Amino acid sequence: MTSDITEAEFIERFVNHMVLIGGTEFADGSSIEKYAREVAPTYWAAPDQREDGPEACAEADISCWEHEA
Repeated sequence: MTSDITEAEFIERFVNHMVLIGGTEFADGSSIEKYAREVAPTYWAAPDQREDGPEACAEADISCWEHEA
């Protein structure tokens, strides 16, 4: 599925999708884009997650936010 994209493309798509869905800031005012850029490489590093695609990975990460709040 994502075997034809680079790590940089994966990260950009992950970040863009996370900001699109999650907005620009968390409730505490910290940057969602900064957070996304920090965590995206961890999804890229896991081949099974990488194959899910950056958008699916971003949505999976976002789904955990509600449980941690």
